[in-house]
Parts: sequence; structure tokens; C-alpha cells
Amino acid sequence: MSEQQQPEVIEKVKESTEERTQEPPMYRVLLYNDDYTTKEFVVEILVHVFHKTATEATELMWQVHRKGRGVAGVFAREIAETKVATVTTIARENGFPLKVTMEPD
Repeated sequence: MSEQQQPEVIEKVKESTEERTQEPPMYRVLLYNDDYTTKEFVVEILVHVFHKTATEATELMWQVHRKGRGVAGVFAREIAETKVATVTTIARENGFPLKVTMEPD
């Protein structure tokens, strides 16, 4: 009787399931100074739309007033677009020309 020799087969399965989840691009929402929008209105916008504390909102309002613009927040694109639209609508409804834009962070 002859013994059949079978080579030992060792299989190594290398799983490369390296998941690369990319963070969505972020956008800065900017408020701009103008001669007509009241400081109080800007503070209200920062508190109600951007959820800043009264102190944070006041500090940011002064930055916008002194430097011409300030970053209200950094958000994913869809959220930034919504914030820009919301602020613009509220400002126009209240008779203010407050300019708000977004740009890539």
C-alpha cells in the first residue's frame, strides 16, 4: 500500500477592509458689518440661529463691528446653507440688510 502524500495547504486570507470615511467639507458662515443693522439684532441672530451664549454673541458682534466681518460658525455644507438662508430671511423680514455668506473652511 502506498501512502499518498498531499501537500499541506495553508491559506492565509488577508482582509484589507480599511474603511476610510472622509469628513464632509466644512464651511464658515460669515456675518458682515453694515451701517444699518443694529448691534442688538446681530446679537439676537447669533443667540437664536447660531446658539451662542449672550456673552459669546456680544463678543462676536463687536468683532464684526470692528473688523468688518466675523465667523458665526463652521458647519457641514447643508447646515451652512440653511443658516445663511435663515439669517437672510429673518434680517429682511426685520428690515435689515445684514449680509451673511459661507466659504470653505
